Amino acid sequence: MNQQPANILIPIKNTLVSDNVAFTQFVCNLNKCKGACCVEGEMGAPLDDEERHILEDIYEDVKPFLTEEGIEAIEKQGKYVLDEDNDFSTTLIERNTACAYVTYDEKGITKCGIEKAFEAGKIDYQKPISCHLYPIRITKYTSFDAINYDEWDICTAACSFGKELKVPVYKFLKTPLIRKYGTEWYDELATFIETELL
Repeated sequence: MNQQPANILIPIKNTLVSDNVAFTQFVCNLNKCKGACCVEGEMGAPLDDEERHILEDIYEDVKPFLTEEGIEAIEKQGKYVLDEDNDFSTTLIERNTACAYVTYDEKGITKCGIEKAFEAGKIDYQKPISCHLYPIRITKYTSFDAINYDEWDICTAACSFGKELKVPVYKFLKTPLIRKYGTEWYDELATFIETELL
């Protein structure tokens, strides 16, 4: 790999992709972090406008997969909330605690109740795209999306695992990136990174 250049923005269609998506190595290590990104932070997962309506439509099918605390929070606060940044996000059980849609397996690792309903064939929506894309975060502007790697200390184990496996963010997140922007967009990004940056 070539030496990392400074602050290159990769223009792909209607997006600008930060070079840290190309150079940062990352693979989730749930045995280490237990899915902390679902329970840490001040706000829930960001939601696209259409996702708010999806959550309304699928809630009754998702509800059997949720915890009692999650159901109580959702039925008290709503299936999504307007957060402190004036954006819509998933409901939290309490401030600075777990997402109301989170569940836990026998090892204490977080699982998404929405995704569990999807895997059970109850719904055809996997989970919020912002969750699927993490640690990528998207900032929407009028004419383009800015795509950045979100560095968070709870993901230290994921960075170490990524370095061990030599997997960069854009490869680790190939499936959700294609879900968001399509195969043609992803292939163009990968080609640029692999021919121009690496």
